[in-house]
Amino acid sequence: MTPSLDCRIVLVRTHYAGNLGSTARVMRNFGLSDLVLVDPLTSTSEVEARRMATHGLGILDSTRVVSDLGEAVADCTFTLATSGLAEGIFRRTFVGPPRAKLPDLVEASRAGPVALVFGPEPHGLSNAEITRCHGLINIPVNPEATALNLAQAVAICCYELHLLAAPREEVNFGIAPFEDQERMFEHLRQAFEKIGYLFGTRADGLMHAMRHLIGRAKPSPQEVKLLHGLARQLLWWGSQQTADAPDE
Repeated sequence: MTPSLDCRIVLVRTHYAGNLGSTARVMRNFGLSDLVLVDPLTSTSEVEARRMATHGLGILDSTRVVSDLGEAVADCTFTLATSGLAEGIFRRTFVGPPRAKLPDLVEASRAGPVALVFGPEPHGLSNAEITRCHGLINIPVNPEATALNLAQAVAICCYELHLLAAPREEVNFGIAPFEDQERMFEHLRQAFEKIGYLFGTRADGLMHAMRHLIGRAKPSPQEVKLLHGLARQLLWWGSQQTADAPDE
């Protein structure tokens, strides 16, 4: 399912060709296609870039190269920088994890293109570059190892964006009518009595607990049929035991 927004991936001064290819591949995975490189130190024509771009060669081939971050995002309505470092006055003021920052990007995409900006592998984006964006994403990781691989960071952000832009619809089977549930509970009561689960003074209390347990699940019509099947099998098994019992 393709996200219903125009989100650009911007890589600034990327050093390693493999990260270009891996980024193109993950973009294809999550339905993105607009890749822009700012002053790269490698090329999309490198063998390693081609090798890592499985199913994403089309994105790699259409990649645009520009010399400045401003040129890369000139037409964007909203941009989010990314960094493994969240400390410092420039960063703390507008930093957050992907799930906190990406909703603003999705909202802004209604007005035009948006962008996620990733820095070079050795040290990431500079403070000057970060402050040119509208917010900063920091992916929570082990504090003893905060630096993610560039392509892995792109993958995480694209995944979180995909969840927001193209949510999966939950299947709702509905809740069985009261009358159908009552028949099912009566059927189960007969079955439980047959196998000796309900007996004596505790029978009503146990059945009440069973009704509460099943009722909290708000059973669908299909699930009510399933429980009827359970009751029928228990009744059959109880009848078999009675038939096999020795005569006294």
